[in-house]
Amino acid sequence: MNSHEGATCFEQGPIRPPSEAGSLLVRVTRNCPWNRCAFCRTYQGERFSLREVAQVREEIQLMARMAEKVRALAEGSDKGGVPADWDWGCFRTVAAWLRGGGESVFLQDADSLSLKTDRLAEVIALIRTSFPSVRRITTYARAKTAARRTVDELRRLREAGLSRIHMGMESGHDPLLAFIDKGVTAAEQIEAGQKIREADISLCEYVMPGLGGNRWSAEHAVQSAHVLNRINPDHIRLRTLQVVPGTALAAKVREGEFHPLDDESILREIRLMISSLEGIGSEIVSDHILNLLEDLHGKLPEDRKKLLGLIDRFFALPDEDRQVFRLGRRMGIYRHLEDLDDIPTRRHIEGILEGYRGDPLRLESDLATLRGRYI
Repeated sequence: MNSHEGATCFEQGPIRPPSEAGSLLVRVTRNCPWNRCAFCRTYQGERFSLREVAQVREEIQLMARMAEKVRALAEGSDKGGVPADWDWGCFRTVAAWLRGGGESVFLQDADSLSLKTDRLAEVIALIRTSFPSVRRITTYARAKTAARRTVDELRRLREAGLSRIHMGMESGHDPLLAFIDKGVTAAEQIEAGQKIREADISLCEYVMPGLGGNRWSAEHAVQSAHVLNRINPDHIRLRTLQVVPGTALAAKVREGEFHPLDDESILREIRLMISSLEGIGSEIVSDHILNLLEDLHGKLPEDRKKLLGLIDRFFALPDEDRQVFRLGRRMGIYRHLEDLDDIPTRRHIEGILEGYRGDPLRLESDLATLRGRYI
C-alpha cells in the first residue's frame, strides 16, 4: 500500500517472515540495499531507499489513531464510524492485527539496520509508546550491515525495544556465498551474529537447504553448521531452495552451472547439517511449505536424536511410500508423516503416481513444478 497525502494510509513492503504473519508491518526502509542474491527476485528492478523518520512517525501515529478507533467501535463508545478520508484497506489491516492480539510489530523491508542507530531507535521507541499492547518488535537485517554496528549500538536498539533480528544466512560456505553473490562472507556472518547475541537481541538465522546443488551439498551443510556453531542463534529456520524463474540462479541452471537437488538429496543434506551442529542451544524450525518435513522442530541439544530420527524414519519407508508422501506434500495435501495413515487419501495419491510409472524424470520435474507454486 502506498502512503497518501495527510497520512490517510501507510506503506507496507512485499514480504515478512512466516513467523511474523500476525505482526503489524511498519516500513522503515524500501527494498534491499544489496539486491543481487542469485536466488531472489523480491526486489528486482527496485531501488533501495531510507524512509524519512518524520514520515514513518506520521504513519505510526495514524496506525495508533486507527487502533483507538477500532477499540472504540468494538466497545460501542464511538458511533461516528471510520473517517471518510482513511484508506479502508489500511484501517482493516490495523483491525485484523488487533483481532490477532496486537502484540507484535515487524519492521520492513530487507535491512532496517541501514538506518542510523538513533533514528531506528526513535522509531522503535515510538512504536512502544504508541501501542502499549506490543510485546515484540522484530526486523530483517543483512549480516554485512549488522557486522558494521557496534555491540553498544545494537544494545541501544534492544533497550529501545527491538526484540529479534531475522537474518538470511543461507549458507556458511564461502565459495557458495560467492557463487550466489550473497555479498557477505562466513566470517562476517559470524561477527554479525555474535554481536547481536552479545547485545541480548534474539537472533533467527535462515539456512537454505539445497542451495549448494549437487556441487557443494556436503560443504554447504557442514560449513553452515560451523558458522551456526560459532553464533549459537536462538532459532535456525530452514527455507528449502526453489529456483525462481527470472533470477540469476535460474540462468545458471539453464547454462548448466547449477544442478538443483531433489527432495531426498536435500533432506540428506539437512541431516548432515543437523548432525554437524555442536555445542549450541538453538531451536530448529521447519515452518515453511517448501520444506519436505514440517515436523523437523526441536531444541538442541536435547532434541537432536528426535530430529535425526524423523529424517531416518522417512528414509526407512519403502520407495513407494516416500513417493506418495513427496507428491502429497507438494500437492499441499500432507503435512506430517502420519498423514500416510489416511488410507482414502493415500489411495488417491497412489492413483496419480500410477501415471508416472516408468517415467521417474517426469515425476521429478512435476514435483519441482508443484514446489514452485509456493513462491
